Amino acid sequence: MNTVPDIIEMLFPSVLVRRLSVFSGIKKTILIVFIAAGCDSVFAQKVFDFNTTCQKAYQEIISLKLNNGRQMIDLAKKDNPDNLIPYMLDSYIDFFTLFFNEDPAEYKIRKKQFEYNLDKIEDGPENSPFYNYCRTVLYMQKACVEIKFGERWSAGWDFRRAFNIIRDNKKKFPSFAPNNMIYAPMEVIAGTIPDGYRWLASLFGIKGSIKEGMQIMKNFVNSNDQWAKLFFNEASFYYCYILFYVQNETENVFQYINQKKLDIVNNHLLAYMAANLGINNKRTEYAKNIILNKNPSPEYLSTPVWNFELGYIKLHHLETQEAAKYFETFLNNFRGKFYVKDACEKLSWCYYLQGNMPEAQKARQTLLKKGATDTDADKQANKDAKTGVWPDPLLLKARLLNDGGYNSEALNTLSGKSTDDFTNTADRLEFTYRLARIYDDLNRDDEAVKAYLIAIKMGEFRQEYYASRAALQIGYIYEKQGNKEAAISYYQKCLDMENHDYKDSIDQKAKAGVARCKGQ
Repeated sequence: MNTVPDIIEMLFPSVLVRRLSVFSGIKKTILIVFIAAGCDSVFAQKVFDFNTTCQKAYQEIISLKLNNGRQMIDLAKKDNPDNLIPYMLDSYIDFFTLFFNEDPAEYKIRKKQFEYNLDKIEDGPENSPFYNYCRTVLYMQKACVEIKFGERWSAGWDFRRAFNIIRDNKKKFPSFAPNNMIYAPMEVIAGTIPDGYRWLASLFGIKGSIKEGMQIMKNFVNSNDQWAKLFFNEASFYYCYILFYVQNETENVFQYINQKKLDIVNNHLLAYMAANLGINNKRTEYAKNIILNKNPSPEYLSTPVWNFELGYIKLHHLETQEAAKYFETFLNNFRGKFYVKDACEKLSWCYYLQGNMPEAQKARQTLLKKGATDTDADKQANKDAKTGVWPDPLLLKARLLNDGGYNSEALNTLSGKSTDDFTNTADRLEFTYRLARIYDDLNRDDEAVKAYLIAIKMGEFRQEYYASRAALQIGYIYEKQGNKEAAISYYQKCLDMENHDYKDSIDQKAKAGVARCKGQ
């Protein structure tokens, strides 16, 4: 146990302590007591004050106006050096910068900041609900960034820390609403961990519930609590993604964006979310309009991600020349590894469909050299490139048009064709699957199910993902129709298929489907 002189020796330069020796014993004692009391006063002043300046800083940051947010953070620190909320806001800036741009040079600098900010926050009063809340936010952000930079083991431990801390904080401060914004998405994610990662969840002791997490999140975004209002935009970001990917309520996502009047013009985080989900929901024109109409001010975070999204938008309508320019701009400016191989593949397809095979081959060679295989899309792109085989151009066009939501054009592309028009089994399987997906998107359910069943029969024991995805889509159709028992059987059939492409991501969707149908 440290004595008062020990504490002083640690807190002040030794030369100061030596100078104290010139005082008489009683004066020295009085001075020591005075200094120690002053130190206690300093510690007591550490606070979590989410004041007006901090709230304004947070709103700027969550809109991706990071420099504006930084200026307000500096002002908040100047106004009250003992306020610890600015250190959490510092972490938001580091997180968004690293998450979107993945620059290794930036990571070397900002990685240490997570620990620095955590140390600062841990000097604060533990009787404040913000103490563990802020710690959770930092550990969660740190974990997400670590995944981006390939540090998966560290990310797993940090996610576990965040999950346990926020769970305990909910018990300790049950009426503190911000807990729910962080806890709910974690609860949902933990409840959908695919079987390939169950060992990791078991090791970390992580268990979740989709039903419980979704209800908590829904209550939060509809709450009139002052904190819920402050954090509404961030909460909406999480809510829309889990509603889209876990609940499969894609239509409800876009209704939510409209009904809640989310600012997808002046808030670039929400604009990114809406455009990204639009692309993944085959709403190409919707996504394009969001990106082109977002606030063009240079105040916002500059990120090549917008070029990546625009590349997809143009490619999905077979505007290959413009798509190629966007993908090349992304690849020339992006310093990270996520989706680099995917972008290279899409660039190679642009040139392939133009008949420019030298450039197509060049893009494919770049694919094999750059990026990583952390995402399913990158993994698949790398695998396809290694085969040296190019996709059938007709099937590729149909796929791209269907992925863009141009279903009538996609159907016309395949009009008059049958499996007999393709020479190898893989192409015949893909033709059947593509036709089923187009029927599905045109709400021709009976024709879709019929074609999906043929795809399952043809590809159930093959490595291509078509049969597995066909089973998943049949599950979606039956769930939509209210036939939950049939839906579960096809979700389970999807899960039972082994050794196919996109296994983990498709399984996660199927597991979420089973949980929804069982009310879990």
